[in-house]
Amino acid sequence: MKILIVEDETGLRDSIEAYFTGGDSICETANDFTSALKKVSVYRYDCVILDLTLPYGNGLDIVKHLKANGHNDGVLIISAKNSLDDRLTGLDLGADDYLTKPFHLSELKSRVTAIVRRRSFNGSSILKFNEINIDLDAKTVKLNDLVVKFTRKEYSLLLYFIANKGKVVSKSAIAEHLWGDSIDIADNFDFIYSHIKNIRKKLVEAGANDYIQAAYGMGYKFTDA
Repeated sequence: MKILIVEDETGLRDSIEAYFTGGDSICETANDFTSALKKVSVYRYDCVILDLTLPYGNGLDIVKHLKANGHNDGVLIISAKNSLDDRLTGLDLGADDYLTKPFHLSELKSRVTAIVRRRSFNGSSILKFNEINIDLDAKTVKLNDLVVKFTRKEYSLLLYFIANKGKVVSKSAIAEHLWGDSIDIADNFDFIYSHIKNIRKKLVEAGANDYIQAAYGMGYKFTDA
């Protein structure tokens, strides 16, 4: 998952980042409205963990911006305000969920995971694409009952391809998904080809078809067409 944490309280922001980064997530942070708006204007996220009360602005305006521009990022609002009006306003604007502070990090992660599953995988913990079966809880990939081992980046990229099956995804979008906005300093995207080559090899050797097609000059497409 690629996550943006928008929270001005340093301790909480760092705790959330450390908790999610310990798994298979890419985390970016913003500590005020201005920096958060800049990030969501340029980059896409599986989920934005969003505080409402921010320096220089209101978190609800971030939700408005996302929806006004047709962005499909998931949004989980976190706020010390346990106000029904705030909760309903956030949900009405298009947020996916609302969690009142204080909360357990385990609950936060469960809610973020649920949001991503609903948006990308129809809420299921088992993702299927023809002979490929992925257990999102166990983070295992099986082909006809044979477990295929992938590195963390390969696994994340395979999920990204299947979540966007049939669509052409650019190299820059793939790089951003795997490495976050720090990828801006990269000289080239040769490492993407290496990951794709490894995924193809492992899938084909396990008996799957080669579903990754190069869309020359544009990127790649995961399809059985």
